[in-house]
Amino acid sequence: MSVVPSSPPPRRTKIGRIVAASLVGTTIEWYDFFLYGSAAALVFNTLFFPSSDPLVGTLLAFLTYAVGFAARPLGGIVFGHYGDKIGRKKLLVFSLLLMGGATFAMGLLPTHATIGVGAPILLTVLRLVQGFALGGEWGGAILIVSEHGGDKRRGFWASWPQAGAPGGNLLATGVLALLAAVQSDEAFLAWGWRIPFLLSGLLVVIGLWIRISVEESPVFLEAQRKAADEAARADGGAGASGAPAVKEAAPVVQVFRKSWREVLVAIGTRFGENVSYYILTAFVLVYVTVHLELPKSDALNAVLIGSAVHFVTIPMWGALSDRLGRRPVTQIGAIGMVGWAFAFFALLDTESFPVITLAVTVGLLFHGAMYGPQAAFISEMFDTKVRYSGASMGSQLASIIGGALAPLIAVELLKDYDSSLPVSVYLSAAALVTVVTVWVAKETRGRDLTKDGLVGSVPAPAAPPAPADRTEKAKDSARLGR
Repeated sequence: MSVVPSSPPPRRTKIGRIVAASLVGTTIEWYDFFLYGSAAALVFNTLFFPSSDPLVGTLLAFLTYAVGFAARPLGGIVFGHYGDKIGRKKLLVFSLLLMGGATFAMGLLPTHATIGVGAPILLTVLRLVQGFALGGEWGGAILIVSEHGGDKRRGFWASWPQAGAPGGNLLATGVLALLAAVQSDEAFLAWGWRIPFLLSGLLVVIGLWIRISVEESPVFLEAQRKAADEAARADGGAGASGAPAVKEAAPVVQVFRKSWREVLVAIGTRFGENVSYYILTAFVLVYVTVHLELPKSDALNAVLIGSAVHFVTIPMWGALSDRLGRRPVTQIGAIGMVGWAFAFFALLDTESFPVITLAVTVGLLFHGAMYGPQAAFISEMFDTKVRYSGASMGSQLASIIGGALAPLIAVELLKDYDSSLPVSVYLSAAALVTVVTVWVAKETRGRDLTKDGLVGSVPAPAAPPAPADRTEKAKDSARLGR
């Protein structure tokens, strides 16, 4: 019987290539997704949902924004199932194609003035496709990095795909800000808004070229080999005993049977982070432009600067979690957000661009402390056979009750009370959910992803050599005269 040699440990250059490919692809996917959110706050309310009340039109635009989140758990289930069955890489390529195609098609859509009610319907369908694709993207992107990297620096390496979120937002907001600066409002509403959506086609080609070069996760390949060996032994046993081999349940079924606690922890960990992010980057555009009646450029540039700082600092928070643990770093961000929720709107109300920028930037720093360690934290909660499904389900369910509803709830609270105080209370309460969840969760730092079962924050000590090994060492010493 031939023995398959074990794969050598990945080198730093290899990890760097994996991280770069994952980051570029994730940035493009988030660009597509966030572009819709920015457009919903700035132009979709008038082009696809015309109404006499600007806040009502914005509310309808954000309803389709939320529809994208509703499709994300379905994407998480489908992509998670096949990602755990056939591999991470193939699903990542497919998700990028799906997302980019939907975004490009949005740039070609006729508006409500042209075809009436058909325009928002088509927009909603494409938004569903976007959500479905992104639901499968996040889990695969963080896993292919987490499973290539070593245990000691996983927080740092896995945080880079997380930086794709502010990277995509930075790109989307930057393109919109540039167009707003060089175009009149009339030209932007007439045709300029289409340019960022059509640009997605070119970005997808670049992303595919990079992502196809990525190698499959060695942890996944090793798990596949073990599963094949176990299946072969089971078939052999069935032949001898006459009993049929037991068929394993689908990964998503296994997750809800054996790892439902971990799914709940993942949801709670992401809840405050999700709500805060969409308040800080999507709702802030509505608050500044509609409620405070300031220029669009003030809101866009504030988010642009904050996203640049966010992009740079997320890997720093991930690296810090390799030293302190996932839980302490996440708590820094969650507890900070509990208090910043009130300072944030007070600073926005000054109507000063530097102060607005400070409010967004500090808020995103606290968000980054929650978001940076999250990829490693959630990856380490699940075993390899169900890791894609478990990570995707936990994160995407949180996105429905957190990120999808956050702009809607914030707009409705502002509309009903004409005050930011209820929005601050909502944001603070969401962050408090994450504080409590992470407080009761187990630390995962240092877990060996090739082994099943979460032991704790400290890796298990190496087993002592077997008696036969000690005998061989004694013989070697005797031959050497020692």
